[in-house]
Amino acid sequence: MDYKTILSPETLKENLDNPNWAVLDCRFYLQEPDRAYQEYLQSHIPGAIYVNLDRDLSGKIIPGNTGRHPLPDSQTFAESLSSWGIDHSTQVIAYDNNGGALAARLWWMLRWLGHEKAAVLNGAWQAWSGRGFPVESGEVTRERKTFQPVEHPEYIADVELVEQIREDEDYLLLDARSSKRYWGLEEPIDARAGHIPGAVTAPYENNLDPEGFFLSPAELKERFDSLLAGLPSSQVIVYCGSGVTSNHNLLAMVEAGFEMGLLYPGSWSEWIMDPSRPVAPQPGG
Repeated sequence: MDYKTILSPETLKENLDNPNWAVLDCRFYLQEPDRAYQEYLQSHIPGAIYVNLDRDLSGKIIPGNTGRHPLPDSQTFAESLSSWGIDHSTQVIAYDNNGGALAARLWWMLRWLGHEKAAVLNGAWQAWSGRGFPVESGEVTRERKTFQPVEHPEYIADVELVEQIREDEDYLLLDARSSKRYWGLEEPIDARAGHIPGAVTAPYENNLDPEGFFLSPAELKERFDSLLAGLPSSQVIVYCGSGVTSNHNLLAMVEAGFEMGLLYPGSWSEWIMDPSRPVAPQPGG
């Protein structure tokens, strides 16, 4: 059986010895970029390879042009997948320590390159460790395989498309950040606060229950039915601060039975690079 959205800790535990499964540890702290790797070395799911958001899941930042986590070149990422022992026959399981918000970036990037046999661990690292499931320490490597990318550029919305559709009633722009950041009440990371005018607030955390597990498919469908209000999911574009946590909404949509919407990878941190682009609410408004 192939797993293409989320996976329970119990199912992963049953398949730890499956040589065709690859587990990738995506834990990360934005303010302490090396901390998660040290935690990985101390304790991780057996067989897991550590994947760094800044180095492995992002490309080169171009000051004044890109957001904080631009996508890497597709061939560069395909080479990373090959070095991690992943090809198109491999079942990939990604996990993090943030409810799947970082692992979802990897999940989406695999789909972007044509690999759908990828799932995010439900409940994240906390669910695995909290159950007392096996862990190990130290670095892990896997035998190299060859990943052949089949790129899907149609999964991406660039800044020009976002500008065109942001107030078009036939499209929906979803902001996955917290409501406080959406409303400009706080901005802990980026230089300007607020949101892209026309966007609707849809915090990714609302895909999770209080224990950090994904809501049921029926509950997720109810959530996105309300947000989409009859629009086809092909006309939904998601963004966040830098194109990372917004993938959580795309994952939740697919889990709920919707076709996957589009990702605006540059997100808020790219949008505000150009001072001529509007923001809402207006400062002092």
